[in-house]
Amino acid sequence: MRKRYLLGMFATITLVAASTWGLILNQTSLAQTSPPTTGGDEVTPDAEPFTLNGVTWRTKRVFIERARCSTRVPSLDEQESIERPTKPSGELPGDVITTSAPTGPIMVHFHVIRAANGIDGQVTLQTIQNQIAILNAAFSTTAFQFQLASVDRRNNDNWFNSGPDSLEEAKMKRNLHLGTAEELNIYSVNLPGGNIGAATFPWDYATHPRLDGVSVLYSALPGGTAAPYNEGDVTVHNVGHWLGLYHTFQGGCHTPGDSVSDTREESSANFGCNIGRNTCNDVGPDPITNYMDYSDDSCMFEFTFGQGARMDAQWNLYRSGH
Repeated sequence: MRKRYLLGMFATITLVAASTWGLILNQTSLAQTSPPTTGGDEVTPDAEPFTLNGVTWRTKRVFIERARCSTRVPSLDEQESIERPTKPSGELPGDVITTSAPTGPIMVHFHVIRAANGIDGQVTLQTIQNQIAILNAAFSTTAFQFQLASVDRRNNDNWFNSGPDSLEEAKMKRNLHLGTAEELNIYSVNLPGGNIGAATFPWDYATHPRLDGVSVLYSALPGGTAAPYNEGDVTVHNVGHWLGLYHTFQGGCHTPGDSVSDTREESSANFGCNIGRNTCNDVGPDPITNYMDYSDDSCMFEFTFGQGARMDAQWNLYRSGH
């Protein structure tokens, strides 16, 4: 069993009172016909079709390349502009990153969006509590912890099936969003086209505050049916984006990469759990166990010290006090 499930301190969750910038991805037909790419020393993928949430992809690699995370990838020019006012301190010594922000746990507003029949998309309170516990375990070496503040449920077919950056998603968020830039809104929905998660970045909040938050495929929550992405790490990955992290493969093998000095560069997203994968041969093995890669949930278990410092810097600049 993975280390974070052994942390008894996260076994009990107290329920207290109380944009999205997505890549518009083609649907199944594109996913089935787009050729995979190869790079570095990556293991050749199994040629078997891969099915997730009713969408069948020609291979699992094609799924990784065309779907999975729908968080918008900034261009190099945009990344340079974003990074200019921030100066992350990089790696910090010791087992825990020492920061001054935030001053307490991040309040989480969990919005369960179901189909009009009230059955499809149902998520239990226990599942939500398990997800909060997994978030707390994953972020335990950073300054960030999470506390469930509210849960609401809505039955709406259009919202349930809304895709990233769609009009219906915007309507849903504008109606349901709660709190400030310091509070996390999570929406469990039936993301279309094979997507399993999406998030807004901290710097997006100033221009689109009510679109702020994380969307996750409801069946990718802990214990869901979206194996091998059903252990809660889809939410962890996207909360990483919400706190300012890029993918570990951002920029490929080229500087500035993901703007974190202690995550090794990799030329493309990993799929599965390819231990020893090395796509940028001069820097060492790819960081496939990092939450910000695309590995299977069972393969991911860490943020680096530098990522923790970066999240702290992004919090102070874009979320604290906003």
